[in-house]
Formats: sequence, C-alpha cells, structure tokens
Amino acid sequence: MTHYKRLALCGGVCLFSVLTVAAQSYEKLHYKAVLVDTHNDVLSSATMKGLDIGQDLSGRTHSDLARFRKGGVDVQMFSIFCDERFGKDTAFKFANIEIDSLYAIAARHPNEMAMVFTPAALKKAVKQHKLAAMIGVEGGHMIEESMDKLDSLYKRGARYLTLTWNNSTSWASSAKDETQANLPHKGLNDFGKQLVQHMNALGMMVDLSHVGEQTFWDAIHITTKPVLVSHSCAYHICPVFRNLKDDQIRAVGQNGGVIQVNFYSGFLDSSYFRKMNNFLAVHKQEADAMKSAGKAEYEIMETLSAKYAAEVQDLRAPLSLLIDHIDYIVQLAGVDHVGLGSDFDGIDSAPRELNGVQDYPLVTKALLERGYSKKDVRKILGGNFIRVFTANSKK
Repeated sequence: MTHYKRLALCGGVCLFSVLTVAAQSYEKLHYKAVLVDTHNDVLSSATMKGLDIGQDLSGRTHSDLARFRKGGVDVQMFSIFCDERFGKDTAFKFANIEIDSLYAIAARHPNEMAMVFTPAALKKAVKQHKLAAMIGVEGGHMIEESMDKLDSLYKRGARYLTLTWNNSTSWASSAKDETQANLPHKGLNDFGKQLVQHMNALGMMVDLSHVGEQTFWDAIHITTKPVLVSHSCAYHICPVFRNLKDDQIRAVGQNGGVIQVNFYSGFLDSSYFRKMNNFLAVHKQEADAMKSAGKAEYEIMETLSAKYAAEVQDLRAPLSLLIDHIDYIVQLAGVDHVGLGSDFDGIDSAPRELNGVQDYPLVTKALLERGYSKKDVRKILGGNFIRVFTANSKK
C-alpha cells in the first residue's frame, strides 16, 4: 500500500490537514535536509562547450552554481561522460579533460563549492554551506580495458564507475545492447568480474545504471559492497530497457544498495516514446539531415527540443509520475533504497514542474503530500546515498 493510499484511508479531512502541513513546512525541511543528486551531465553538455556554470545559464541549461544553491542541492555528483565514438587513446583522455574542467570550476569558486572524495569531506562541505562536488564516471569504455586507468580515475576523485553506458565493452554488456543487439557474450567476463572486485577494494561504488540484465546479476552476485544505481527508474511503470525490473529492485534492496530515480520523461512515462515518435515524424527531414551530418541521437534531440520548445513541453511527464516510481521502489525494496539521480543536462525532457535544479524543493513538497514522513524524505533526498557512499569508502 502506498503512503498516499494510507492517508486516504483516514478520510478527506485527515488528508486535507496533512497536505496543508506539507505545504507550510516543505521548504524548511528541504533546506535543512542534505540533498544529493547522483547524476548531472552539465560538464559534458555545457562546460565542454564553453559555457561557465558560474554564470546564470537559465534557459540554456538545467544547472548553474546559483541555481544549485537556490534548489538546495548540497551534494552533486558530476558525470564524466563521452559516447561510443570515443575509444582507445581518446576516451580516457577526454575523461581527464572533463575532470580538469570540474577542478578548474571549483578553484574559481572556492567559497561556493569544494571537491569531495570522502564521507568526512562531504560532511565538512555541507556544514560550510558549499556545494560538495563529486565525480562519477559514466561508461566503462573510458578505462580503455585497463585496470591502471581505473586506478588513475579513482586517484583523481572518481567515486563511481557506471560499468557501461549504452555501448557495451569487451568485458560488460549494456542494457541497450542486450535488448537490441546480437551479442556473442552477455554479462561480465573474467576481466569484468575482477574489475568489480577491484572497485570494492578501492572504495569505488559499482554503478549499475545502463547495464544489461546479465551484467546486473553478475555484478550483484560478485560485489561485497552496496551498489549504486545512479539514474534509473522502475520497469513495471515504464517498460524501457534502461529501467529496473522487479527482481532487480528487490536485489538492490537485499544488497543494501540504492536506486537513484531518473527524471527523464522517457523513463517515467510509458506513453512518452509514442508521443515522441509522432514529434519526430513531423520533423523527420531535419532529424535525417543532422543524422547524415554525423550527429548522435541525443544531439539531434537536444537541437530539436531547443528549436521546438513549445511542442516538446506538451510531451513532458508530470511530477506525480516521478513520485510514483519512488513509491514503487519503496514498496519492493524499502524506503532505505531509493534516492534521486536527476540526469539534468543529460536529458531533453524533465517533469513539467522541474525546469532545472532550482526546482528541487517541489520534489520534497510532492513527497510530503504523498505521505512520506520527514525522516523518510531526508533518506530519499540524500541520506540513503550517504549510507552507501560510506559503506563503500575505505575506513
């Protein structure tokens, strides 16, 4: 039974009273709680294109430093990302350039943000009212088949590795490829299994977003530490390859890990891709031209979404669906195993009410209105992630 249904049982007057209290107190709770977002792509989508997140980027990005503060974001894991067009001798190099850019931003804004690599440093940054900037590497292809390169990224501050992006590696199969490609091998090979064990020993969280089902099960059976699923949703509500099925959600709970819910409309709303296909059919000529010019699918969508903003606005999922996914994970795994991994600046469609990181307080408001206690809201906003980060960290 969901929190919302439990509230409904006490009658309309009770429900109205709870909603009134929630409306009055959500901001106080929100700004007092520690809010952690485990996935934001602003480095690759904006910083690497010359934009400065120290400036007001409203209307151009989901994120900038002022809006992180306005939204009450205390801890941001910045995604280090490059797509499948990067490989040997290019992917690892690009990852380090992105890390350089984050260090440079932190150096330019020492009073506003701090690089964080340990739970103690996270706690210190939050106490100092600075944005705790953390590093997550999205895609195993960036280590270029090398354990030494993984070690190097860890030493530079990376605290999770997403085993795959949409593209598989020689040692791990992705969710996209497991469902859409004829693979010679699914799951983790011997190197991939050794890598998971090595990440456990290093103190680097194993991130199971993007990975195929076989890779998921291989990793969950091998790891000795709680896993992170940095930006995924529930397959039962929205059956797309990037979301977790019921047995996977339960397994993360049993492992002690945490599933950080993605804000992308396509992972929240089961009708989104049907509506998006209609949109693309209308603009097929432009999309085909960009594809012929070598643009990736996500780049094409970014361009069309910016050009036809009014049309894509109607495609966006409601915030209530995001809370539905949280509810569903809580029902299967428990409230200790869900959090927030927005994918802001890596998605072209977020819930209608969430136009950027500045709107995070509305998530807290919606959770309270759904009937979550203040204690449970604090867990969802950041407490659950901090527990998993601490469990993975070297003592």
